[in-house]
Amino acid sequence: MEKQRLDKWLFFSRAVKSRTLAQELIETGAIRVNSERTERTDHKVGPGDVLTMTVHERLLVWRIVDAGERRGPATEAAGLYEDLSPPPLPREQQIAPHAAREAGAGRPTKKERRDTDRWLDGAED
Repeated sequence: MEKQRLDKWLFFSRAVKSRTLAQELIETGAIRVNSERTERTDHKVGPGDVLTMTVHERLLVWRIVDAGERRGPATEAAGLYEDLSPPPLPREQQIAPHAAREAGAGRPTKKERRDTDRWLDGAED
């Protein structure tokens, strides 16, 4: 069983675009190895380890099958892990990243902004 640095494995598996990004992701504590949080980029991982991470606002759960030797094509990278991730939520259940506005409402007009400012000024009194 061959063990490999976590940042190197993330780069080889194409979870991130560069080893620098992999190191930043690990140092933020966004990755768990076998349910234990790690902030060490040199943490050794190998076949059988389970990684839980949040990448691009999506929860990924991967079981390592093999340690990579290079950053190859996507088909080769997909062979390095078994995807155990839960299916993503349907669009209706996802949380909107911004405040909801009526369809076609567009930006508020100058008059609407003044009215909002007056209302907020009156609410603080």
